[in-house]
Amino acid sequence: MPFRIATFLIASLLGGAGVTAFFGWKLGWLGAWAGAVVWLGFDAWRAKRLLLILRNDAVGLPSRGVGMWGELAERIRKLLRDREQQIRQAEDRLHEFLAAIQASPNGVVLLDEQGRIEWCNQTAAAQFGIDAERDLLQHLANLVRDPAFVAYLASWNYSRDVVIDGHGLGAQRSHPVRLSVQVHPYAGNRRMLLTRDITALEQAEAMRRDFVANVSHEIRTPLTVLAGFVETLQNLPLDADERARYLGLMGQQSHRMETLVNDLLTLSRLEGSAAPGGTQWTRIRALLAQCEDEGRGLSGRLSPQLGHKLSFAIDADSEVSGAATELQSAMSNLLSNAIRYTPGGGEVAVSWRVLPDGRGEYAVKDTGPGIAAEHIPRLTERFYRIDRSRSRETGGTGLGLAIVKHIAQRHGAELRIESTVGKGSRFALLFPATRVREARVMARQPA
Repeated sequence: MPFRIATFLIASLLGGAGVTAFFGWKLGWLGAWAGAVVWLGFDAWRAKRLLLILRNDAVGLPSRGVGMWGELAERIRKLLRDREQQIRQAEDRLHEFLAAIQASPNGVVLLDEQGRIEWCNQTAAAQFGIDAERDLLQHLANLVRDPAFVAYLASWNYSRDVVIDGHGLGAQRSHPVRLSVQVHPYAGNRRMLLTRDITALEQAEAMRRDFVANVSHEIRTPLTVLAGFVETLQNLPLDADERARYLGLMGQQSHRMETLVNDLLTLSRLEGSAAPGGTQWTRIRALLAQCEDEGRGLSGRLSPQLGHKLSFAIDADSEVSGAATELQSAMSNLLSNAIRYTPGGGEVAVSWRVLPDGRGEYAVKDTGPGIAAEHIPRLTERFYRIDRSRSRETGGTGLGLAIVKHIAQRHGAELRIESTVGKGSRFALLFPATRVREARVMARQPA
């Protein structure tokens, strides 16, 4: 303000001095008025210019000048610069937030007050089968025709979720997908939809129910047989031969239950314990020697007259790292399965070799009936049997290959199954190179 007063007085004095110099002091006051008018006109022009620039979104705002209008322009420039910086920061945060939602494995859809799509991430678009850009401002109820979802969306009672069929993502597109949709109102009548793929959860729950049902069935069957034999022994006078035969059958059923319980405990232990480390090494010859003893004993029991032609070959004397008991269990299970399902007189060949890339392969090949291609993907499921009657005759529990699969995964190995109907099957465990090494000769201790 002092600067404005000073410039006003200077303009008036200059105007008065100029007129006095040319026309005398009597007209000096006119010059003073003229200088004041010129100063006011220039000041008004600067104010109008600044106002026009502000009306044009401050485009072309001059840099700091002299006087009040110059300082005002500079302060406005600083405020605009701060506001632009805040807007950029807010936009950056918004983009980061949207990017985080885009990366979420769950779907997010924002609806306006009329139920139209304002925004959705790609996960929700894929799950609902809509286009995130093309279907903006479209009514979601017109795009997702599931009656349960439409009724849920219109009910405005969102205390629970609704489960509907959805579209698969990537490799799941050819498989049925189940979605859990939960709506959350916000900002008045706007709504946010959160979707979650619960296909795996429902499958796990179905597997749990099937597992409990299978265990109950497998245990109930021998229990029923045992109860019947016990009642017979209690109520009927039997001679020594009949009693011995019944006791033998009871022993078989009790052994079957014991085997089933042991397999269930093995599975539980495998699933609930940490994976074995790579510091404990076991010689392949020792593992195959125990497999051979068990295999020849099982073959003698199942086919005492014909037996099986068993062969064991080791291509390279090697060691495998991991839990020796688990490795023995996996290898023995593959061999016992081959013997159980190969008729008497058939051949079962067991081999170990080290592949050129350093991996180790334990393989069991038989000349049994073979397995149809449609059964192979499900062989490692618990209690899955191709022929239930045959499995019961041979004493199988339906858990052997499930145990083998878990042991293979815990050791980083891969279970491969090849089979041709009428020609036989080949089961192989491929161990990674990091778990295979050449057998080391232990130095003798001094006497």
